[in-house]
Amino acid sequence: MLKVVKRVSYISALLAVIFMFIQVFSDLYLPTLTSNIINNGVAKGDIDYIWNTGFLMMGFSVISIIAAVGNTFFATREAQKLGRELRTDVYRKVENASTRSFDHFGTSSLITRTTNDINQVQLVTQMFLRMMINAPITLIGASILAYQKDPQLTKIFLVVIPIIAAVIGIVMYFAVPLFKSMQKKTDRLNLVFREGLTGVRVIRAFNKQGYEEARFEEANKDYTNTAIKVNTIVSVMMPIMTLIMSGTNIAITWFGGHYIADQTLEVGNLIAFMTYAMQILMSFMMLTVIFVMVPRAQASADRINEVLDEIDEIKDPTSPQTLSLAKTNATLDFDHVDYRFKGAENLALHDVNFHVKSGETLAIIGGTGSGKTTLINLIPRLYDLASGTIKLNGKDITTITQANLRDLIGFVPQKAVLFSGTIRENMKYGDAEASDEVIWEALRIAQAEDFVKELPDGLDSRVEQGGGNFSGGQRQRLAIARALVKQADLYVFDDSFSALDFKTDAKLRTVLKEEMTDSILVIVAQRVSTVIDADKILVLDEGNVVGLGTHQELLDTNETYQEIVHSQLREEDLA
Repeated sequence: MLKVVKRVSYISALLAVIFMFIQVFSDLYLPTLTSNIINNGVAKGDIDYIWNTGFLMMGFSVISIIAAVGNTFFATREAQKLGRELRTDVYRKVENASTRSFDHFGTSSLITRTTNDINQVQLVTQMFLRMMINAPITLIGASILAYQKDPQLTKIFLVVIPIIAAVIGIVMYFAVPLFKSMQKKTDRLNLVFREGLTGVRVIRAFNKQGYEEARFEEANKDYTNTAIKVNTIVSVMMPIMTLIMSGTNIAITWFGGHYIADQTLEVGNLIAFMTYAMQILMSFMMLTVIFVMVPRAQASADRINEVLDEIDEIKDPTSPQTLSLAKTNATLDFDHVDYRFKGAENLALHDVNFHVKSGETLAIIGGTGSGKTTLINLIPRLYDLASGTIKLNGKDITTITQANLRDLIGFVPQKAVLFSGTIRENMKYGDAEASDEVIWEALRIAQAEDFVKELPDGLDSRVEQGGGNFSGGQRQRLAIARALVKQADLYVFDDSFSALDFKTDAKLRTVLKEEMTDSILVIVAQRVSTVIDADKILVLDEGNVVGLGTHQELLDTNETYQEIVHSQLREEDLA
């Protein structure tokens, strides 16, 4: 928790403390002034004294209000700034984290940590700068002033305070573990809800609405039951504390009345003492709330720190080299490359070797799970290889920064992801400075020009979240165009033609081959028709390279490739 809240500005925190001191001093002085009015004004019939002291009380009340506003302002501002900084840091950490780190936490958990957990820390920070400062100061000050009014009556607190402490301890013992478990149950609720939203089409297609509703109901009920249980436990505290406070008032009135009858205590002092007693007990109430909230915030802070402290497996070199666009001299080399997923016994890729240069197309084909996507994810360092070397334009990719490396690569992922906004804004993800002419040229090559021109607003047409207002094939072509807007030495297409019909697929590959002669094209595909014209075809089988050559070479000599071809094409198509 301290690691998180140390971001709070010391100056603002100090100002919040100063204002709180002023507020508490003013509040503590008011009962004494009330006592003086009764003892010296009412009892003696001194109207002037009553008026003068009354105006003084009004002055201290105004000071208390101003100080409370000042404290609230600085406390709230710092709490909100802390929340803003934490959300920014967590977001940046996730955006720059390796794919393995992202998979480790999971999307739903990261959303919970960025929202609910940070809100908990933010709330407790604000409470700390207000209640956590107010409570001990008031407790100490009120205790001293109450003792000054009558030392005998303060003995009542020797009985009351241990009872309050016992109540707080019992409530915390049962409530804190439940508060901590609620964070994990929130993760689960977010996970189920998010899966229901993203997979709504699949759910409807399989008529599984009832199953998913039951699944969500189970997670929702689990969270609800825990929340009810913990809040029921905490709710017991308020009536018990009220009972203790009422009992304390009765005891003070009982003993105070006897002291007044014995003329050892003035009426004004008894009233002041009762007020201080209530302030003491209210301080304990505030501390109780803090004690309940802090453990929950601590659990949230731990979860936030897990993300912030996650070690980046993929690191930039301390003395990076600089790699510029090679234009017509681009090369890509895999030299004895191995890769193993974290915790796996077997290699996902084993001894991968190949060389391609500008103007050449490398196609990667293989069965499901053969390692095609894993291989191309190594190129932009979304994963880091276990051994071997990958070189782009003759330089080891680990000797340059990730930003420099990715500037030279146009990447189209397996899932065509579009962002909410306009088509133009999506295209400028490839190059922020791209002109409309460059964008239209990329759309032409990607076979997306025609349907974009048919849209009422052209490049300014709206793209819904995830590109939901476009078909699968349109999304893929827009994703391809976005990559082509970027000037790159290497373009990687991860099964990016799967939603295209054969005619569009063939036309797109032909135009790519004709237009992108200065760059390397790496295409991952399942369809033989997509890779048949490639200069080199890499055949993968369970992470091993079992073939490398042209279509005809592999068709004549490679058994694995022959099986793939014969499963998709007829004999007359091969003639």
